Amino acid sequence: MRYPAALRQDLGNIIAVTIWTTVEDLAERIPDGARVALIRDGCGIAMAVTYALIRRKARDLRLVNMPTGGMQTDLLIGAGCAVELETSGVSLGEYGPAPRFAAAVTSGSLAIKEATCPAIHAGLQASEKGAPFMPLRGILGSDIVRVRHDWRTIDNPLGDGGDPLVVIPAIAPDIALFHCQMADDEGNVWVGRERDLVTMAHAAATTLVSVEERYDGNLFADPALAAGTLSSFYVSAIAPCPQGSLPLSFAGHYEGDVEALRAYATAARTEEGFRTYLAQRVLAGTGP
Repeated sequence: MRYPAALRQDLGNIIAVTIWTTVEDLAERIPDGARVALIRDGCGIAMAVTYALIRRKARDLRLVNMPTGGMQTDLLIGAGCAVELETSGVSLGEYGPAPRFAAAVTSGSLAIKEATCPAIHAGLQASEKGAPFMPLRGILGSDIVRVRHDWRTIDNPLGDGGDPLVVIPAIAPDIALFHCQMADDEGNVWVGRERDLVTMAHAAATTLVSVEERYDGNLFADPALAAGTLSSFYVSAIAPCPQGSLPLSFAGHYEGDVEALRAYATAARTEEGFRTYLAQRVLAGTGP
């Protein structure tokens, strides 16, 4: 059940639902057809859970990139797990274009909801605040407003006329999925400076997190950690998973596996190469 943000704040000291579990169980908790919010590369990609999702043959997922996607998104598309993607861009960065994303767009097998970074932030912030939409100015006059039929251009209701705004509908994910350094026994999760993770968790009905380690104590009891901690009230389940972002980097903790990333970028250029990569690196359970 999704509670408005203000109500969840009031109930935060009453309801404790966070469960410590396994990576495989996190994947099981993401139902087919779910709308899933995913963080951008380097900021806490839950790659181990992504592999588990592919192994369980997840289907019909509607992905929301916060605000861009990379290998995680490309893998889910190529593996046939996704039917829709809302994003401001998908790329493998220095390793080139995202080939399975490009192939799916070309074939028409993937529904695309084109967006911009500010628009995706605005949509999630609207859901976080329990509002039906969030206004933006910067995209006025752009082609994207023309192709996004669910966006509306209105006149500023507090102005005197002639002051247009674009209103972005709330983006309300069923699931927010990401990876963090640590969580404590109470289920509080340390996100550090990655505040977009907080927005995702506030906006989503369910938040699933993999972590590098389990923190001994209460994160809120340490003044140095409290400000970067997401309350357990917004977290449904956590799985310990050291190096759970590999082969991608995890900023401030470890670099990406260059050889593994290069191998994926090369293999995924063709459908045959991608299927071989999937069988050997993901479905076989051998990791990145």
